[in-house]
Amino acid sequence: MSWRSYAIHAAWTLSLVATCGSLFFSEVMMLPPCVLCWYQRIPMYPLVFLLGLGIVRRDAQVRIYGLGLSLMGLLVATSHVLLYYGIIPESISPCTQGISCTTRQIEWAGFVTIPLLSWAAFLLISLLLWVGRLLPEEIANESSERKEGKRSQ
Repeated sequence: MSWRSYAIHAAWTLSLVATCGSLFFSEVMMLPPCVLCWYQRIPMYPLVFLLGLGIVRRDAQVRIYGLGLSLMGLLVATSHVLLYYGIIPESISPCTQGISCTTRQIEWAGFVTIPLLSWAAFLLISLLLWVGRLLPEEIANESSERKEGKRSQ
């Protein structure tokens, strides 16, 4: 079994850690999430259940569904990081009420922030789901099953 066969397990673990981390920041450390943080939670939280169910059911197609959610989260996280580091202007920010999307709540090592952690999680999950989507064993099994199905008809 190759390392790529464990890619979905690694993606599930990352989604679980990211979900628990976001809940820890908001519920334990009492750091209020901004609007973009909420938009990133929307695709991240279901990934835990979706990928977990796909692992339990041994459903290779879950990578496609998970990749869609992860890429949506990556898009929002990318815009949040660009906004946070001042690459795009704050005037286009959806954070008009509550906490600003550029508020510096945590900054480890001078650059690791909550938006950057979210971006890294979505990027790694997306890469893992992409890399693991077409395993040689699964391709061989699917093609042999198709051939057997055609022969029996």
